[in-house]
Amino acid sequence: MSKRITYYFSQVSPWAYLGHARLGEIAARHGATIDYVPITISAIFPRTGGLPLPKRSPERQAYRMAELKRWPQQIGIPLNVEPKYFPTDDRPAARLALTAKAQRHDIAKLSLAIFRACWTEDRDIADLTTLGDIADTCGLSSQALLEASESEMGQRRLDDACEQAIAAGCFGVPWYDVEGEPFWGQDRLELVDKKLAGELGAEPSCTH
Repeated sequence: MSKRITYYFSQVSPWAYLGHARLGEIAARHGATIDYVPITISAIFPRTGGLPLPKRSPERQAYRMAELKRWPQQIGIPLNVEPKYFPTDDRPAARLALTAKAQRHDIAKLSLAIFRACWTEDRDIADLTTLGDIADTCGLSSQALLEASESEMGQRRLDDACEQAIAAGCFGVPWYDVEGEPFWGQDRLELVDKKLAGELGAEPSCTH
């Protein structure tokens, strides 16, 4: 039986973007499946003690920026550390992706395109026209998808996804739940890899 990763993420998170494709590569290497669950940070932070970026101390904001400059170089993924449309509302993109998922589309590619729109292309992913263009590029029917995602049911899907995330212990993104064990942040992907390989927590072998 293949191992399962439940992946909670906001599509405006630079950290989720930096780990998105790498998580897919790790899962494929181990034959694991990924349940992609887009959420909104606006529903997570107030209930788990987190603060939105503008409300964080100058020291925390400065360190965040230092890390944002380091990690793209470290892993070779392009990223604009100060995109034109950030911060922006992550709820329309989450509703869109969750609706596509409910229609049995694989949303890994769609979410990656949304990430890139924000973090490398300077596009506003809170704008429905922009989201429609992205969906079309991914081969989806944007008009029907947007109508469904902006409905009451679309919001209910997002609410349910956020409740699922909180029940799993999620307080930040990206959050990877591997067989019930939580990992927070793209810098924990090496540990996710080890967990899938059965190496995490294993007793070290003794050699004489």
